Amino acid sequence: MDGQVKTVYMAFSTDVIHSGHLRLIELAAKLGRVIAGVLTDEAVVSYKRYPLLDYAERAAIIGSIKGISEVVPQDTLSYVPNLRKYRPDIVVHGDDWQQGLQQSVREETMRELQSYGGSLVEYPYADREAYKLMEEASRDRLSIPDIRRGRLKKLLGLKNVVTAMEAHSGLTGLIVEKTTVYHEGAAKQFDAMWVSSLCDSTDKGKPDIELVDMSSRLRTIDDIMEVTTKPIILDGDTGGLTEHFVYNVRTLERLGVSAIIIEDKKGLKKNSLFGTSVKQTQDEPEHFAAKIRAGKRAQKTQDFMIIARIESLILEKGMEDALARARAYVAAGADGIMIHSRRKEPTEIYEFCDAFRAEDRTTPLVVVPTSYNQVTEEELGSHGINIVIYANHLIRSGFPAMQKTAELILEHHRSLEVDEMCMSIKEILTLIPDEI
Repeated sequence: MDGQVKTVYMAFSTDVIHSGHLRLIELAAKLGRVIAGVLTDEAVVSYKRYPLLDYAERAAIIGSIKGISEVVPQDTLSYVPNLRKYRPDIVVHGDDWQQGLQQSVREETMRELQSYGGSLVEYPYADREAYKLMEEASRDRLSIPDIRRGRLKKLLGLKNVVTAMEAHSGLTGLIVEKTTVYHEGAAKQFDAMWVSSLCDSTDKGKPDIELVDMSSRLRTIDDIMEVTTKPIILDGDTGGLTEHFVYNVRTLERLGVSAIIIEDKKGLKKNSLFGTSVKQTQDEPEHFAAKIRAGKRAQKTQDFMIIARIESLILEKGMEDALARARAYVAAGADGIMIHSRRKEPTEIYEFCDAFRAEDRTTPLVVVPTSYNQVTEEELGSHGINIVIYANHLIRSGFPAMQKTAELILEHHRSLEVDEMCMSIKEILTLIPDEI
C-alpha cells in the first residue's frame, strides 16, 4: 500500500551523541518509522575502542532521542542479520562509510537491500572538528589507569575467546591497537597486548634470562600505554622473590596493567620452548602458591589479575602434576591458569583443559599456541580456553624484514630495491598520533 509507513533502519555504536547524530535521526524520521540497531558491547570491541558505556546504557540513550521508534540489539558490525530479521524499507547512514573498514559493510548492506527491494539513503557525514575532539576525549578516558585496568576482566565476560598480540614498543603497541580486518560479515581486532620478556629483551639486544630488570620493563609498558588504550598482560617470568613480587604487583596495578602471568619455575630463567634440553627447575607448588597469595594480598583493587603459568608439560612432569598444581594455584587465589606446551600438536593442551574444565567451569584458561599454531581460536575456545596469546610474532616478523632491507641496500649501493618492502612516510605519519 502506497500510504503504508516505511520502516527505516539505523545502526549506532557510539556512547558520545552529538548534534550530527541528532540531525541524521531527524532526517531519517522524515522517511518513516526508525528502528535503531545499537551494537552490543562485543560487536563494538570487535572493531573499535571499548565503549565507555555498556549496551544497556547506550540503548537507553538512543531510545530516548526524539524520532527513534524502537531500539534493537545489533550483534555484529554487519547489518545483514538484522536486515533479514526486520526487512526495513530503508537503511540510513552517513556517507563516511564509502571508504575504509566499513566500505565492505556498506557493500554487503546494499546487496542485501537489493535482494528484497530495500534502499540505502546516505547523508553527508558531519565532520566538524568539535566532534573529533569529543571522540578523542572519550578515547583518552580509556587510557586512564583506573578505567584501563579492569577491561580485561570485562572482555572475559563479553567474549568466548580474548586474543592478545605481543607489543614491545610504542610503535608495535599502535599496530596492535589499530589493526582491524573485516571478514565474513565481522570485524576482527586484537583485544589486548602481551608485553613479553622475550620480546622486550630481544628488542634491547639482550638474552632472555631476566637480565632486563623491572624498571626497564616498566619503561616499555609506559611507552605502550602512552599511545594506546587496550588492556595489557605482562609476562612476569617467575615473579622473582616473593618480597619483590608484592611491590611489583602494586606498581603494575597503579599503572593500569590488567594482569601479570608468572611461571612456576625458579633459578636462572631459560625459555620454556627449550624444554628438558636445558636445565630448568620447577618451583615447589606450596612455595609458588604462597607467592600467589602474597601477590593477591598486596592488591588494592579487584581488577588486577595474577595468572599462574604451569610448566609441568614443558618439563615432562605429566598431566596429573599439572592438574594438581592448577588446583593448588586456584585455591591460592590465582585469577587464571596458563598451561604451556612445546609439542607441535595440541593434544596434551586439550587433555589438560578438558580435565580442568570438568572440575572448574569458571577460572580463565590461557594458552600460547606458538608451537601448535595450526589450531584456530575457535577450536581452542571449544575446549574452554579463554585467552589466546600470540607471544612473539611482531618481533619475529619484523627482524627478517629489517635484515633483508639492510642486505639489499648493501648489495645494490642504493635503496631503490627496498621501496616495495617499506611503508611510506605518509603511512607512518598517519599511524603515529599527532598528539599524545
